[in-house]
Amino acid sequence: MVVVLSACQADIQPDKTPVTAPLAYETAEVSDATREANEAVKKYLDFDDRADFEAADRGFIATFPEGVITSEDGTPAYDYGAYDFLNGDGPDSVNPSLWRQSQLNAKHGLFEVVDGIYQVRGFDLSNVTFIRGDTGWIVIDPLITKETAKRALDLVNQELGERPITAVVYTHSHIDHYGGVRGIVSDEDVANGTEIIAPIGFTRETVSENVLAGNAMSRRVTYMFGNMLPRAADGQVGVGLGQAVSTGLPGMIRPTIIVDQTGQTETVDGVEMNFILTLGAEAPAEFMFYLPKWKAFCQAEIINRTLHNMYTPRGAKVRDGRLWSQYIDQAIYLYADKTDVSFGSHHWPTWGTEDITEFWEGQRDLYRYIHDQTLHLANQGYTMHEIPEALELPDAIAKSFYNRDYYGTVSHNSKAQYQLYFGYFDGNPANLNPLGPVEAGEKFVAYMGGADNVIAKAREDYDAGDYRFAASALSNVMFAEPGNQEAADLLANIYTQMGYMAESGSWRNFYLTGAMELRNGVGNFPTPNTSSVDMVRALPLDLMFDLMAVRVNGPKAAKKNRKINFVVTDTGEKALLILSNGTLHHRMGHSDDEAPTFNISSEGLVALNTKQKSSAQLMQEGAISVEGSLLQKKSIKDFFDLLEEPDFWFEIVRP
Repeated sequence: MVVVLSACQADIQPDKTPVTAPLAYETAEVSDATREANEAVKKYLDFDDRADFEAADRGFIATFPEGVITSEDGTPAYDYGAYDFLNGDGPDSVNPSLWRQSQLNAKHGLFEVVDGIYQVRGFDLSNVTFIRGDTGWIVIDPLITKETAKRALDLVNQELGERPITAVVYTHSHIDHYGGVRGIVSDEDVANGTEIIAPIGFTRETVSENVLAGNAMSRRVTYMFGNMLPRAADGQVGVGLGQAVSTGLPGMIRPTIIVDQTGQTETVDGVEMNFILTLGAEAPAEFMFYLPKWKAFCQAEIINRTLHNMYTPRGAKVRDGRLWSQYIDQAIYLYADKTDVSFGSHHWPTWGTEDITEFWEGQRDLYRYIHDQTLHLANQGYTMHEIPEALELPDAIAKSFYNRDYYGTVSHNSKAQYQLYFGYFDGNPANLNPLGPVEAGEKFVAYMGGADNVIAKAREDYDAGDYRFAASALSNVMFAEPGNQEAADLLANIYTQMGYMAESGSWRNFYLTGAMELRNGVGNFPTPNTSSVDMVRALPLDLMFDLMAVRVNGPKAAKKNRKINFVVTDTGEKALLILSNGTLHHRMGHSDDEAPTFNISSEGLVALNTKQKSSAQLMQEGAISVEGSLLQKKSIKDFFDLLEEPDFWFEIVRP
């Protein structure tokens, strides 16, 4: 009897990829075509412009020299020293623009933004900011895990002196902006008056944005962030938004102050904060804010030193570039002319009203251009896959380093804006009901006269540096003949070259991880457990039932209709579960006198969902009980047997 919850988190997952038995890592020599493509980038962008390096170094105070943040059991939680190889000139195996961005992101330590505002950068994917209040610190976005956040606080205490934490601010509902809160404050601190400030909808969005599809998204995260790749010039060099995600213990403490409108002002520990809500852009629940005392603006993750994702490759609902640009424009007309410094949840600050205004306007125009020109082209008949080939940013936007494709790309973001309005279908009847990849692959190989012919043609393209169609052709072979290692090795080499050329850190990681799995297969690792006690406690009961519903094996359940009363004994929450024709429904607050009852305590539910205890253990302890006849009790067990926990390490580059 198992109720399973896994991967109930949004855009960023803590890196739970096992490191004890890594896959063998092979690579390929840099091809002439790759070398030439990367040289062309050097000619297009102004690499003599060192302003970003000066800004990223500005205000440096100190760092910890050891280079590794460890968990309580001694395992690495975050290894910022692993990126020391980024010092010096970039190799041919990395797009020079991405190398530059990774050099900037890899800078780590405590920095003064202005007197009274400090950031610890490079200790996790995101930044944590400390604002000096009248009596203590106001902490903005406490990283992903307890371990990295605590180490950041240790550095602040060491260099600036110990002060109490008077407030924590979560700018938005992605885990890299709240997950490390327990390294900063405790439940007792909050009970004694430490405020937790968050945007409206924060608590539900922390667990709901992707809970139903969490397993597949988390598997794709291992590709997107390069979790299994070595940190090396021929491996993972960063992800553009930051360097990597930490391993450790994520948590969450519920907010005590909710920001529910633009213009709302909160004064905490003598510090006035003026908020702009930015719901439904980069995150479902998010805000930016202005600090009048310092003429400082916190841009959260709405304004960044990269093109962000309007669609994230790990999978999520698409984001609206029009809305995103409007929020930035709102910040411009409300605060640009009164802002002396702008800092964010990622990257380094910007100083000076003129530079800030230029930066904000450039980011605003970037998202609006992609959105509007996608629709401009779509209304002329261009389709999702044609638009990225036709849409080119003007130099005035594209030549700014802060608008480059380090995280999102113009290619996949334009597809996202097409999907936002039109969905997946391009109107061509041939694409209305195509074959699946295995059947299509078999037909493709047959039409080409066999896999050997495809491989020969693909090898010609590889030698000519023409990788994109060769990759598509060989992917057909892999789905037709997954055991064809000659095709797999050639496709891996092609992916390697595409990764070496990619300006986007996430694209590079996808290509290189795909190449690794083609050469070695999928690692037989334990399933990562990405659920934490705090996340499970925050999960609304109705959402847990929705998760159970997508775990039902429909064909097996189709003829096993039944009803079950579900009761959380200590909170009084109850629901009627209805299994009907292979579908699971729930009615919150309802019950059926004729149905058996499954009773569980709230802490038992947490223990079960975090796999701390089995249902048998909880029944022995009295945390679970079942009411009904023997036949009814068996029907409950049979119901839970219909719930299937998905395999995490499913194939991606093979069927």
